[in-house]
Amino acid sequence: MNRMLDVASSVLASSLRGWRGTAAFHPGTRQPAQPLELYEFEACPYCRLVREALTRLDLDALVRPCPKGGRRFRPELLARGGKLQLPWLFDPNTGVGMYESADIVDYLNRSYDGSRPAPRGLARRVAVGGAMLATAVRRGAGSFRGLTARPSQAPQQPLELYSFETSPYSRLVREVLCELELPYLLRNTGKARWEDMGPPSVRRILFPDTPVEGRNRLRLLELAGRVQVPYLVDPNTGKAMFESADIIRYLESTYGA
Repeated sequence: MNRMLDVASSVLASSLRGWRGTAAFHPGTRQPAQPLELYEFEACPYCRLVREALTRLDLDALVRPCPKGGRRFRPELLARGGKLQLPWLFDPNTGVGMYESADIVDYLNRSYDGSRPAPRGLARRVAVGGAMLATAVRRGAGSFRGLTARPSQAPQQPLELYSFETSPYSRLVREVLCELELPYLLRNTGKARWEDMGPPSVRRILFPDTPVEGRNRLRLLELAGRVQVPYLVDPNTGKAMFESADIIRYLESTYGA
């Protein structure tokens, strides 16, 4: 029952944001030579807006989780950026580092897609309000939910997660990665065709012969034989797996205190 309620609240969180951060209809996006670096924490509403943009623009990022009370990456953020404010994006391809979610989204659009700037004014307030409601739903589901740090063992190498922002099951995994302060390469696996929208079961019934499209969706198909998120790869142990419940058990047993 707890698992069912957990998934239901994650679905509601995505619904409150209108499922922004699902689609990646940007085949012309210029991919950076090196992954972007993002300091953030899963429950932060402003970080959510940046993660939505990363999915929409089909951009990967090395995530360094900075939950409240975290000691692994918060000092590093202070040293690099000058203040403890989230999100903070660093682009190793240009040497640019910046705070403020709207400015970050503008930078990503301008540098890698050339599309319109981030919303301002009323549209900005509505977006932030929806992101805050999504956070409130997940906080109501439990005491942590991507908000507060828990003791953990640091991996030698960052993990790798195939995910997209609104995926309810991927969110459950990202929350645990955040709480345990485990760095990971976020492989954004947004849906690249309108036929992919909705639950996978519907797609299998209505569009069984639709080919797979999308940079990381094709990569995942080649790597694992099917497109399903979340999918975790741990280069430290050689483990790779689907299914959020299995991934969470693995993270807790391998890296949890």
